[in-house]
Amino acid sequence: MVPITQDNLEDLPSPCRTCVFWELGHRRPDASGKADWVSSVLLDWGSCGRLLYVDGELAGFALYALPQYVASEASPAVQRTSADAALLMTVRVMPEFAASGFGRLLVQAVVKDLLRRRGVKAIEAIGDAQGHELSCVVPARFLTAVGFKTVQPHPRYPRLRLDLRSVLTWRAEVEVALERMLGAIRPDHAGRPVGLNPRDESN
Repeated sequence: MVPITQDNLEDLPSPCRTCVFWELGHRRPDASGKADWVSSVLLDWGSCGRLLYVDGELAGFALYALPQYVASEASPAVQRTSADAALLMTVRVMPEFAASGFGRLLVQAVVKDLLRRRGVKAIEAIGDAQGHELSCVVPARFLTAVGFKTVQPHPRYPRLRLDLRSVLTWRAEVEVALERMLGAIRPDHAGRPVGLNPRDESN
């Protein structure tokens, strides 16, 4: 699990590598716009993403930032994000690592990082209530599965919140979970993780 940087930005899969829906508010591919956004947020605020690798292969990633760094054109709900919250823009697990529990692990890593940020008391996210698999928006059912609660209902794009103080124990659990999962889980020859409970949550 490593922070996103200019050096590993190219490891993001297509189309996420050039998608600027949350960053610039449009769906036209823009690799330079994505890189400029990451660079600007890193310099001004600090880390804005986590990448999870298994044996050198990207298994999943999460992107997040304070709402002032997120394009309000992406969703009207961005403007309603609480002043004490960071916005979880994207969480995605690669298909070959589905049903691994890595989605929950990525959220835990974001929580751990934000617990160190002054003034950040929660994570909020705009969820997709219809749960489209390749959407730029995180499925709402995944967010509720990892502890988010709906604070602004909407038939398609509800806003959900996870208070950091309610998950303080995650801080100690992240390293244990990483060691256990990454030490014991490797994809088989068909690209499927082995030794996993298929009911584990992931995005």
